[in-house]
Amino acid sequence: MKIVKEFKEFAMRGNVIDLAVGVVIGGAFGKIVTSLVNDILMPVISVITGGVNFSELKLVLVEAQSETVAEVALKYGAFLQNIVDFLIIAFSIFVVIKFMNSTKKKVQEIPVPKLPDPQIALLEDIRNLLRKK
Repeated sequence: MKIVKEFKEFAMRGNVIDLAVGVVIGGAFGKIVTSLVNDILMPVISVITGGVNFSELKLVLVEAQSETVAEVALKYGAFLQNIVDFLIIAFSIFVVIKFMNSTKKKVQEIPVPKLPDPQIALLEDIRNLLRKK
């Protein structure tokens, strides 16, 4: 039972939960970027390159000899598409982190007014009351 308790403490730490949320959001963000690349960018690039479908680009090493023996090919088109996905995701994360850092700097630059020590304020109140008498 001790291991169950330790696991529960581990799983309920703030960092683990934050990491889990980050993974879920990252997965959803990856799907959005994949759709952006596949459905918007790659068709435009295909038109620019004369109708080439990148996901179908491949270098056939061995032709298919029958229905049971598939062809052996290097699918470099899918690889290129994954590189485009990666670059978009990396750039998006860069922009978000840059924005967060600039916001963080602005918050740090705001001067915080120095509040008097509560003991000093109490002593000043006592002094003022004594002066009135």
